[in-house]
Amino acid sequence: MDFLTILGLAAATITTISFLPQMFKMWQTKSVKDVSLVTLVTFMTGVFLWLIYGIYLQSLPIILANGVTLVFNFIILWLKIKYR
Repeated sequence: MDFLTILGLAAATITTISFLPQMFKMWQTKSVKDVSLVTLVTFMTGVFLWLIYGIYLQSLPIILANGVTLVFNFIILWLKIKYR
């Protein structure tokens, strides 16, 4: 692996795991009032488009980061709907 791929994977890992604290807090407290549904859906749309872009470029860091981020945000969306 070249340096840019490693750099991309590191960035992807950090930005993707940044959603875990929010997801776990929502799960534990069952409080979703501070999460905007419009913002969440807009963000997920952007992440989906980044995923398609990464697939088109065959860029592993972009695919992994956005694929996992999309899964985490689907969980957050599910929690938002479940606990509203």
